[in-house]
Amino acid sequence: MLTFDFPGYQGRYAGSLPDPATVPLLAGQESFLRVLRRATDPDPDRRFASASDMADQLTGVLREVLSAADGKPRPAFSALFSPELRAIGVDGTFAGDGATPSAPDPAEIVGRLPVPQVDPADPAAGYLATLSTLDPAQRDEALTAAAAGRPGIPAEVAESAETRLALARARIVTGDLAGAEKVLADLATSDQADWRTAWHYGLRHLAAGMPGDARTAFDAVCDALPGELAAKLALGLAAEAAGDLAAAQRYFRLVLAVDPSYVSAAFGLARARLADGDTAGAIGALAAVPDTSSHHLAAQVAAVRIQVSSRPPARVSPDDLRQASGRLTQLELDAIQLELLTAEVLRAGLECVAAAGGAAGGQLLGCEFTERALRFGLERSYRAQARQARDPRRRIELVDLANHIRPGTWS
Repeated sequence: MLTFDFPGYQGRYAGSLPDPATVPLLAGQESFLRVLRRATDPDPDRRFASASDMADQLTGVLREVLSAADGKPRPAFSALFSPELRAIGVDGTFAGDGATPSAPDPAEIVGRLPVPQVDPADPAAGYLATLSTLDPAQRDEALTAAAAGRPGIPAEVAESAETRLALARARIVTGDLAGAEKVLADLATSDQADWRTAWHYGLRHLAAGMPGDARTAFDAVCDALPGELAAKLALGLAAEAAGDLAAAQRYFRLVLAVDPSYVSAAFGLARARLADGDTAGAIGALAAVPDTSSHHLAAQVAAVRIQVSSRPPARVSPDDLRQASGRLTQLELDAIQLELLTAEVLRAGLECVAAAGGAAGGQLLGCEFTERALRFGLERSYRAQARQARDPRRRIELVDLANHIRPGTWS
């Protein structure tokens, strides 16, 4: 009542919320709407368990609203999820071949999404901590034994929700999706079911190639935890896998607005924008990766490749190439990476000159923006790559490319 005009709250809406489409605030603030829906759920067991839980989620929603409004990130550690320890969709996403990058492999998403924190007060917390050094198969075996209550396993550990959730995750990771389904189905019908059950269902559905079902599961997590960025990241990745790029962009943007250190969201937003033909937007998303991130260099390399090869040659302008050139010269790359990217930019320059039917003027990576000068520059790059190549066959291929691209001369 304090946040929007709410006529009828004692009558028509005494036990419900108005249609969000009729309330601009609710239509524009999805996370706030999710808070209200959970707080007023007709089933008391589905509401917030305590004022403290509700305050935590409201604080997360407030950070999101403020960051989206003024553009200032407001990151904070989550008490419910681990940080993003391994980014999703970074390696090989932008190969520089002009093809639109595809969504990350489901196994990569499952293995790299933030992980729900184990409740330190749970009887199984100490036991689960001892399994962290085991490989997936060994962890699966140990957790199966624990959940079965085999000799030596305390009853409280065997009956713990944390033990069963860990077992479900272990089975998802090892590919035993039927086994994971059984564990989760048993948990879902017990009084221990909560948002973590839905989270693991989402992982299971992703691993099974069912992104639509995964999206439904992660949406339920967002309903329960409207202020958690990890839940929105998972929902964005599931939406992308399901082909709903508009929804994927929305969730990736929200995550990045609050915490730019979520590199998975930056690369996801770049993929989605690139699929929509928004090259500038894709580059802008990658620019959001902070220079303190270990993936900052990968993001800048991807930005160079997008700028020179994400569109047909006729649509890549000399200005695009000069911007890519300027970005490339500021990167701290090893000699091989530098020459590979140099060759990509110079090849794009040659295609640009050919499409324009003549010289573009100015320079590109120290070469005059003419066909002859760019050919000489590309020849030098190929020969530099050949000197660094360890494979004799690849060395010969590069020398042949250098000879082929070299312009005709009298010498």
